[in-house]
Amino acid sequence: MITIDHQDNLVSIAVLGEFSLADFKEFEELVLFKVKFGGQVDLLIDLTQMADFTVDMAWEDIKFSRAHAGDFRRIGVITDSQWVTWSAWINQAFVSADLRVFDNGAEARGWLGA
Repeated sequence: MITIDHQDNLVSIAVLGEFSLADFKEFEELVLFKVKFGGQVDLLIDLTQMADFTVDMAWEDIKFSRAHAGDFRRIGVITDSQWVTWSAWINQAFVSADLRVFDNGAEARGWLGA
């Protein structure tokens, strides 16, 4: 399950429990709309409550990242998981955005707001 909030060019997503393909598609749809009508977006992804993810969601994430590499300006990932941190750094190879990993939500929001 995910929650999504968006304001201006910032899209915030928080994953609660399992991150599924249906969740990713919901996120994808909003981002594509924002990009179409406002250009590059900043992205805040809170994965501190993520329990797991589905394989099809991970594959969709890779495909989406490759197809929309230039659609993001900054991506802040909030996590306390070393594995998720490594995954985020690998994903950086697919996007041209400035991607940073944080263990504190306030720091991530501050960086995105700067």
